[in-house]
Amino acid sequence: MEGFFKNTKLAAGLSVVSNLTLIILKLVAGFISGSISIISEAIHSGSDFLASAIAFYAVHKSDQPADEGHQFGHGKYEDVAGFVEGCLIILASLYIIYEASKKLSGLSEPIDNSVLAVSVMFVSVCANTLVSAYLFKVAKITDSIAIYSDAQHLRTDIYSSLAVFIGLVVINITNCHILDPLIALVVAIIIMNTGVKICKRTMNDILDGSLPESDIELIRSTIKTNSQDTPLAIKEIKTRKAGKDKEIVIILCVDGNLTVQYTHNLCDKLEHEIEKQLGNTKITIHVEPETPDNIPCQNIVK
Repeated sequence: MEGFFKNTKLAAGLSVVSNLTLIILKLVAGFISGSISIISEAIHSGSDFLASAIAFYAVHKSDQPADEGHQFGHGKYEDVAGFVEGCLIILASLYIIYEASKKLSGLSEPIDNSVLAVSVMFVSVCANTLVSAYLFKVAKITDSIAIYSDAQHLRTDIYSSLAVFIGLVVINITNCHILDPLIALVVAIIIMNTGVKICKRTMNDILDGSLPESDIELIRSTIKTNSQDTPLAIKEIKTRKAGKDKEIVIILCVDGNLTVQYTHNLCDKLEHEIEKQLGNTKITIHVEPETPDNIPCQNIVK
């Protein structure tokens, strides 16, 4: 069962199938009923489908080992995929705003087959709730940015589908059809907000932004906790993220009289403990002798 929540390819594939099914249902219901809010949801699901396909490709590529052309691995495929997904969300929201504005500028046509429209949106809410919950679980365990972005897509789809569902129920009761394009505008705002957040997060990783300060502090405390028998100083810590991998470079200053074997074992121990704390880490530890000539090391608080 544990492997079920660690299989990023299965998660991405399930998302693709789910989104494709919902696109067909929403398009059929949207065109039959004439509801712009449902058609906007179909467009939203269309961007979700493209995002899911991109995520599926990204996790497949990122799982490939390092090779001669990509000596640091393929983790950045996930970051690029996440950024593209964010852009797709923003573009989808702009198109929905355009279509809703056109309908608001003219007479709002009555919605037909409201029962079909309401039923499809109810199915959409239920399906996306289940699939997104699974994707978030997989993303948390694997730390996959592509799966996380895909899950965020589906979460916004839940909120927007729920808004459309409630709106259609109200329209059916009140016969106030102008609510349809207004709901579509609300959906667009929700979608755009999510797209901007995903773009910001993934762009930080693409540009090799450092890990959160909480992670860096955890690295510091782990080093200090596991090196009580060996006086050392942390000279420098550099971090970045590539896909699900946290890449960490640490420079330590130690007693210059220690043997190579001893410092090697110490580094192995620190790497193991940091990996246990953060997960999915690639760590390089460089050791320098603490001597009177090594001024930077002398200025570091141990």
